Amino acid sequence: MKKTTKLKNLLNSQQLEFLMEAHNGLSAKIVEEAGFKGIWASGLSISASMGLRDNNEASWTQVVDILEFMSDATTIPILVDGDTGYGNFNNARRLVKKLEQIGIAGVCIEDKLFPKTNSFINGTAQPLAPIEEFCGKIKAMKDTQMDDDFIVVARVEAFIAGWGIKEVLARAEAYRQAGADAILIHSKNSDFEQIADFMKEWNRRHPVLIVPTMYYSTPTSEFVKSGVNAVIWANHNLRASITAMQNVSKQIQKDGSLHQVENSIANVNEIFRLQNAKELQIAEMKYLPLTNPSPPETE
Repeated sequence: MKKTTKLKNLLNSQQLEFLMEAHNGLSAKIVEEAGFKGIWASGLSISASMGLRDNNEASWTQVVDILEFMSDATTIPILVDGDTGYGNFNNARRLVKKLEQIGIAGVCIEDKLFPKTNSFINGTAQPLAPIEEFCGKIKAMKDTQMDDDFIVVARVEAFIAGWGIKEVLARAEAYRQAGADAILIHSKNSDFEQIADFMKEWNRRHPVLIVPTMYYSTPTSEFVKSGVNAVIWANHNLRASITAMQNVSKQIQKDGSLHQVENSIANVNEIFRLQNAKELQIAEMKYLPLTNPSPPETE
């Protein structure tokens, strides 16, 4: 089954589904091995892994380079955090074209202005794109895709920007009519109330994704009850790796030795396994000569 079809089925599933964050080929492979059906290629995580801010400081081509490694390393679908589409409708439709070329299953774009700012930084100071303009962007992306199952998710940032339920519903419905395959409703509140209110009014008219980074203590059963289709665990592999690297680096610096950390970190052989080094060894036996050729004779 195509990756695009897998993602389409996931977003239209009759049960709650989950996508896990990854930010490079290695983390993407780890997510697949953990049993997740889909990957969220987080813009925050990818930019942070480059040492950059989540303000479109990384160019879209630099992001696509990383996404290609992620796609090559996995068989499950990847939904890309496409920020605002990296510009206007023309930039966004070119992004779709390139994502399809490297086997990405879908992209999520948000209705803020380029360059974007992370949703949890000064949210109320972030202006939103006009509804008509964003709808045009969605239409351009859907018109550009070659695979009918390629997914375009419209992310509504009105709650983040301080607007009420009326604006959120108006935007979500406009984006649905413009052709978005699903709606992502975002909130920075520490409780599920905003999302629950939206879901009640939305009444399951179109697939909905959520990102419970801030309302992490909400029981998953509440998501099911409200009718959410998919949950994105948006940045947790990046955050876990930061903690691990900080702790190991501090310990080695403190001790001047590897003795205390060796048994608490992955074995080097685990790296080789994730890299699929064994396949190369088998291929070398098949394709390389058994012995090196003799050096040429010299006079």
